Amino acid sequence: MLNEFKAFIMRGNVMDMAVGIIIGAAFTAIVTSLVDDMINPLIGLVIGGVDFSAISFGLGDAQFMLGNFINAVIKFVIVAFVVFMLVKGVNRMANMNKTEEAPAEEAPKGPTTEELLAEIRDALKAR
Repeated sequence: MLNEFKAFIMRGNVMDMAVGIIIGAAFTAIVTSLVDDMINPLIGLVIGGVDFSAISFGLGDAQFMLGNFINAVIKFVIVAFVVFMLVKGVNRMANMNKTEEAPAEEAPKGPTTEELLAEIRDALKAR
């Protein structure tokens, strides 16, 4: 059982996924700083000094932090856009490598449909 676990962990895709998660967590911190420290103040300047994190409303004892939700949506859109651009770039590179590595193969030479039909006709006549 220990050997199976070791083999599972050492497979390439598991290690790649772990690296991706670690890089993703670090990237999330960068995006959080970008949104909180650069984008929100810029939006605040444009719309008159509104701080999204301060937007909230209450119902009874419950306090709904709408501004924090808006910040999370902005962060999600930025991360989703960056992931989209990365995937698009990787796909483009993969397609470039495919066309360079594998030249277009010629279709296999063989009889045409008309030739096959003529053979069938001749075989039927010979019966």
